[in-house]
Amino acid sequence: MQIYEELKARGLIAQVTDEEEIRELVNGGKAVFYIGFDPTADSLHVGHFMALCLMKRLQMAGNRPIALIGGGTGMVGDPSGRSDMRQMMTTETIQHNCDCFKKQMERFIEFGPDKAIMVNNAEWLMKLNYVELLREVGACFSVNNMLRAECYKQRMEKGLSFLEFNYMIMQSYDFYHMFQTLGCNMQFGGDDQWSNMLGGTELIRRKLGKDAYAMTITLLMNSEGKKMGKTAKGAVWLDPNKTSPFEFYQYWRNVGDADVLKCIRMLTFLPLEEIDAMDRWEGSQLNRAKEILAYELTKLVHGEAEAEKAQETARGLFAGAGSTEHMPSTELSAAQFENGQIGAIALLVACGLCPSNGEARRLIQQGGLTVNGQKVTDIAAAVDQADFQGEGVIIKKGKKVFHRAYIQ
Repeated sequence: MQIYEELKARGLIAQVTDEEEIRELVNGGKAVFYIGFDPTADSLHVGHFMALCLMKRLQMAGNRPIALIGGGTGMVGDPSGRSDMRQMMTTETIQHNCDCFKKQMERFIEFGPDKAIMVNNAEWLMKLNYVELLREVGACFSVNNMLRAECYKQRMEKGLSFLEFNYMIMQSYDFYHMFQTLGCNMQFGGDDQWSNMLGGTELIRRKLGKDAYAMTITLLMNSEGKKMGKTAKGAVWLDPNKTSPFEFYQYWRNVGDADVLKCIRMLTFLPLEEIDAMDRWEGSQLNRAKEILAYELTKLVHGEAEAEKAQETARGLFAGAGSTEHMPSTELSAAQFENGQIGAIALLVACGLCPSNGEARRLIQQGGLTVNGQKVTDIAAAVDQADFQGEGVIIKKGKKVFHRAYIQ
């Protein structure tokens, strides 16, 4: 099976333009494609995971990835999927985030001459003259069509700023610029980016003619992937200092039964024949599938040694005899205790296991809290400070989330 057919078999492709030409380019290793990453944080998260895996698959098939860092578009902010305007970032913050991204991307794709390259659209967007841009690019866009675009609909309800309105033009210009300067002939993105991506294709064709190779492919789950990393504690990051390898493993170990095989097919590099055999798995076999998913993705991001540690710790915890060495932990201070105790509600919030007292109270009332093997059902329950000495207190939230709290 060739790479384009494999991408379809894994459920990665939702929409394309000029499918036959795209298939020929990708299968022939002639695609020079880009995927954009806006540097809104100093780490990538699991919402970027599908894009990174796709870049790796295509590079392995001989195609050349361009990792486009949105240093310029990041000064504006993508309105897609937003109900409010993004917070403005300084140029120093954007550059720091860009540097962090490259270090993480190097685990997935190989940079170098004739290999993957990383570019920052600030290099060309920040140099544009506004009047020249209006004359060269603005005339190619219909305001009526832009207002119908999916990426603007949610923001229109609460007020779309003129700053954000320009985002589609800037993203389209990226493809136009890289087509001319880097030979970029293909763009990939999530289905929430379809309107922006079509804008780039249309700009190339209007400026350079219909024969220009400007292809577009969208990924089936990339927009869903942006939601994958959201938990009560925030995003699930690829940076081990933000999300430990064990927490990362546990995130994937805890996916729903209905999603596990879909995630294995889309995100792992296991052979399709092996995955197809798993389609018949059910019941307890799905737990094994979740272990496979968690292990494979943790190995991809953090290395085999960390994946082994995370799996060993998780298995031990579920068996009731696990080591706490690699468990997510929170160090408490003496100031958080009152009369030598800390309330169960305060403990859950302090450890980031619940975002508010109200949610912590509901968790306890619903029987979802266990401390040192004892179920806690009283919202007024407290834990003695002495229990946090040594290895500390082991907190179990629900059936699958483990956390250690300790004091020095």
